[in-house]
Amino acid sequence: MEVKFTKSHEWIRIEENTATIGITDYAQKELGDIVFVELPEAGDNLIQGQQFATIESTKAAAEVYAPLSGEVLELNAALSDNPQLVNESPQSQGWMVKVRIRDVSQLQSLLDEDAYKDFIGKENK
Repeated sequence: MEVKFTKSHEWIRIEENTATIGITDYAQKELGDIVFVELPEAGDNLIQGQQFATIESTKAAAEVYAPLSGEVLELNAALSDNPQLVNESPQSQGWMVKVRIRDVSQLQSLLDEDAYKDFIGKENK
């Protein structure tokens, strides 16, 4: 199971031709207490780099961008009643959508964990 990251602070876990997507621990800490998550519908098509969800916190609203293109297979329905799962467990219970990967070559533009840690380290200087 491979995990990749974006510079806009999304993570993606790849299992065969399916990708699970959410926001990183860094992003949820920056946002603060999350109070609402708006997700796309199952069957929607995500386009790499375009907004697919909105997160509202006590501090601000933030857009979530698609790390890659694909069809939404499943939504994390638990987030509608319990959006704070994104704060409590951003990379497991706080996942947002599962997507059928359309173009595996898009994965090459994403960061591995070490590159992402370097990126957020430089961003905080």
